[in-house]
Amino acid sequence: MPPSSRDIEMNIFPIKEDSLAQGSSYTMREPVYDEVVPPRFFDRVVDGFRRDPTQRMTPDDPLDEIHAAESTQLHRPILARRGSQSQSQCYDVRLANLQTAQSHLARRLKGRHLQMIAIGGSIGGGLFVASGRALQVGGPASLLIAYLFIGCMLYCTVQALGELAVAFPVAGSFSAYSTRFLDPSWGFAMGWNYALQWLVALPLEIIAASITIKYWNPDLNKAIFVTIFLLAVVVINMAGIKGYGEAEFVFAIIKVVAVIGFILLGIVLNIGGVPGGGYIGGLYWQQPGAFHNGFKGLCSVFVTAAFAFAGTELVGLAAAETANPRKSLPTAIKQVFWRITLFYIVALFLIGLLVPYDDPRLLIPGSASAAASPFVIAIENAGIEVLPSVMNVVILIAVLSVGNSSVFGSSRTLAALADQNQAPKILSYVDRRGRPLVSIVVASSMGLLAYLADLDQQAVVLDWLVAISGLSSVFTWSSICLSHIRFRRAWAKQGHSLRELAFKSQCGVLGSYIGFFLNMLVLVGQFWVGAWPVDWGTQTSSELAQNFFLQFIAVPVVIVFYVVHRYFARTSVIKVDDMDLDTGRRDFNLPILLTQEAEERRGWPKWKRLYKFLC
Repeated sequence: MPPSSRDIEMNIFPIKEDSLAQGSSYTMREPVYDEVVPPRFFDRVVDGFRRDPTQRMTPDDPLDEIHAAESTQLHRPILARRGSQSQSQCYDVRLANLQTAQSHLARRLKGRHLQMIAIGGSIGGGLFVASGRALQVGGPASLLIAYLFIGCMLYCTVQALGELAVAFPVAGSFSAYSTRFLDPSWGFAMGWNYALQWLVALPLEIIAASITIKYWNPDLNKAIFVTIFLLAVVVINMAGIKGYGEAEFVFAIIKVVAVIGFILLGIVLNIGGVPGGGYIGGLYWQQPGAFHNGFKGLCSVFVTAAFAFAGTELVGLAAAETANPRKSLPTAIKQVFWRITLFYIVALFLIGLLVPYDDPRLLIPGSASAAASPFVIAIENAGIEVLPSVMNVVILIAVLSVGNSSVFGSSRTLAALADQNQAPKILSYVDRRGRPLVSIVVASSMGLLAYLADLDQQAVVLDWLVAISGLSSVFTWSSICLSHIRFRRAWAKQGHSLRELAFKSQCGVLGSYIGFFLNMLVLVGQFWVGAWPVDWGTQTSSELAQNFFLQFIAVPVVIVFYVVHRYFARTSVIKVDDMDLDTGRRDFNLPILLTQEAEERRGWPKWKRLYKFLC
């Protein structure tokens, strides 16, 4: 019997173990008056790594467990092959959905964290450095068209992801949606391919950061800075989701301020506003020209632009660790529009005005070289001495930010795969602070590959590692669009209304069809560019074969993942009638919330209504 609320001593002091008086049914309770010594700092740190004994991957209520087991048995036949005799080999989709919905990841991300992750999530080497290679291959017009094309595709994709993530803020996000709405084997292939992408990204970004340091002193040993940067990334991620969110918040602010500052500087440089500089205008669009290498150059830039936007989908992955996804996610999703418009389109338009595509510095070997950044080149052309170093510091921070996100993305995806029984179970270990500890250790250990930076053949090894998951983002975005299309179809067929959704994609199902079609076009363009590159006439047969596999080997890798898992797990495509639309779904007391929000909106001025629609 718990102590009465009126018993002050019993409520303030801990109670000794109950003892039953001899021959009596009364329980003798006595407070403990001894001073309780708080645990030491080291003990608290060690204790934080232990699993919380009260946490379970399934509900504590036995009735819920029985219901889940019965539901699993009801849904099991949809995954079995016809004529299959062994039900034990069938993949259990309902259990996978239940475990991702019952994830123990800490929900500590706030709205400001999500907004900055959405705004600065993919502002890294793809914008600051790789855009120089895209400019050299396709010219300024191709650069602008390709990034605008991919931006439209990604806006539709992220809107679809936002609708799914608000309704189902589950661990694993898009890989879990592929398992739930498409095919468990496709979810397995997507999850592992996405995890591989970020596992490989960590050593790549650390090497890029160490190369950036050489801008100031080429004689420095890169291994020293590899160690420093790797430790920094590990410490940030071991600080938990709150530490990651705060770090990305600071990184994103620096990147956003830098891009806005460059846009303002670029306008001044273009109109001749610096001493000794004349009016440039559209000179470089006329000489050497707006396009380079024709239509094939444009297709090459499409692929580069798609890789530059990688990481935008991380805002959906963070939904499972957000305190209030219904309030925070829609705002963060809408921020993608501004990032695409302001940070990519406007900044790259100015790059095309300030840097000609035949500038020899764009051909500096190594895509990670900050000296090949068109942002740095544009400032150097203006004769400003200090700003190139400032821009390189921003590039260094951007690269480390992507490395930080790579550990976050890979560890959460690995943990979600383990929750869905698609990876070793140990990877789903979540400690008392809500960190997927084993997955973070595995993801961080991949950073040791960054010590290849001092080897002569490091570029060859890393190129092949990147090639394995090179098209991961395109596959992920395609799966998000297709999952949204299938979800909407099941939502309508099972008798639900769109008014029941807490957030609806502004592009609707049509936007998902457009996003899926544009992603397929990127794959076709990648195949064409891989088989017949821009300079294919000057390459030998072995060089052409190597280039093709480097560009397109990710496709057979995904197919192998899918076929092998489908054979052993005996899965099949989930039918619309059998889709699970309940497990892990948040209802948010929508009728009450919608009524309150409608009353609040009625008092808004028109400008605020427009602002809230866009942001």
